[in-house]
Amino acid sequence: MARRGRSGARKRRNRAEIAPKLIGLGLLLGLVPLFLGKSPFGVALRPMAPFGWLIFAVGCGLLWWQIRNNQSKRSDPVLTERDPTPEQFRSPRYEAPPVDRTATEFARMMTPSKPRSAAPVSVPQSWGTAVFDVIEWRRFEALVEALFAQAGFETKSQSHGADEGIDIWLYSRNNPGTPVSVVQCKHWQGKRVGVDKVRELRGVMAAKGVSRGQFATTSTFTEDATAFAKENGVNLLDVKALLALIAKRSEEQQQTLLTVALEGDYWRPTCVNCGIKMVERNPRKGGAAFWGCESYPKCKTSMPMRGAASVA
Repeated sequence: MARRGRSGARKRRNRAEIAPKLIGLGLLLGLVPLFLGKSPFGVALRPMAPFGWLIFAVGCGLLWWQIRNNQSKRSDPVLTERDPTPEQFRSPRYEAPPVDRTATEFARMMTPSKPRSAAPVSVPQSWGTAVFDVIEWRRFEALVEALFAQAGFETKSQSHGADEGIDIWLYSRNNPGTPVSVVQCKHWQGKRVGVDKVRELRGVMAAKGVSRGQFATTSTFTEDATAFAKENGVNLLDVKALLALIAKRSEEQQQTLLTVALEGDYWRPTCVNCGIKMVERNPRKGGAAFWGCESYPKCKTSMPMRGAASVA
């Protein structure tokens, strides 16, 4: 690519030098016979004088055209040489460090991110559905992990990347090397978890040789999902069941869980691929704000912004 760019620049320089060369050659052929007068060389070169002036005129015309063309390019941004990278995939004009949980297409035109992202108007002070409404998916997983840790399990999780369908591994403290259950978490709002997602968890359980599974969500489950879970050793924890479990904890434990849920920028989503907080972006052509990875364009993960998180 760099070699091709250097070759193009060399060609442009060669074309720019044609007009001055023609002008110089034309002046040479037109003026030399006049200076030599009636000398043998002057007489021999005199027939070349008309061709010299013709070449001079052509060179002047070409030079005039090049000047006009360059001025037109500078005044019209459409004609200027462009970066071959499409504009929506160029790096923003700022230095940045190196979810819905699926990387989405990133065809929307982007503007540089704001230095701070919009936060909720108020912070929940006690347990209720409002906590699940404002926290992001990574805080939800951390909350569920802390909830099982309080129940006496050893837990293992990862902050981002491929998880093979398992968000949290649960181990008995008496046998820490062998998992006794696995947990899948879905931080969904307004969408019920269907039987297909529970079947996927059951398939992972079979592949890993685990007989018990837990499925936690901030939403609810369909009737088919509930029936399938009862028959296949999957314990379902919807938002009501989670709140019921939290209510059984001591006040100190409940406060600990609330602290875990509301840690840091709890409303700002974590990029599932990079494990860093996403930033608020606005489409250049207008429209709703959305979350985008701070590592763009290296990472093009984005997700829609929930209403609760976009209130200034």
